[in-house]
Amino acid sequence: MSWTDERVELLKKMWGEGQSASQIAKELGGVTRNAVIGKVHRLGLSNRATTSTKAATEPKEKPAPKPKVQPKTEPARPITPQATTPAATTSAQPKPPVPARKQIIPAGQPLPPQPSANEISPEALAKVNEVEKKAKRLTLMELTERTCKWPVGDPATEDFWFCGLPVKQGKPYCEAHVGVAFQPMSSRRERKR
Repeated sequence: MSWTDERVELLKKMWGEGQSASQIAKELGGVTRNAVIGKVHRLGLSNRATTSTKAATEPKEKPAPKPKVQPKTEPARPITPQATTPAATTSAQPKPPVPARKQIIPAGQPLPPQPSANEISPEALAKVNEVEKKAKRLTLMELTERTCKWPVGDPATEDFWFCGLPVKQGKPYCEAHVGVAFQPMSSRRERKR
């Protein structure tokens, strides 16, 4: 089926009259509802004011405007304790505490001290500090499979970078960062005691 000029004109006429895509497809024959919708969009006819011709021809009556009522102003009266209701007094009682949830820290804010930082040996930390002075300070786009992917700093700031030194065989980090990231279970257990 091809869209001849006559079929396009009939489509435009029926669409303008508010006919549905299914009705137009039946009238045209040999075309699906989706094909009609696609053609309508390609012709730029998709915006029509109403979906039916009846609604477009009948004028709507405007409701009569309501007269504006001025609110009465009364002098303020002091609230006395005798005027309170029992329901009001029960709502003033303290509510039970809400259980604590994990704190969400917004981007750019420093993280609180992590418990795992206390578990790292001082020798490993000293080695990491020395290595980070020699680091290549790569961005995410500069990382390769042969560069250390250890993140340094806060990702929400411009001061964030990756180590970038050569990786240890089979690991994603350099030798110093592997010493911090992959610790034997026995040494971790001993430090917790």
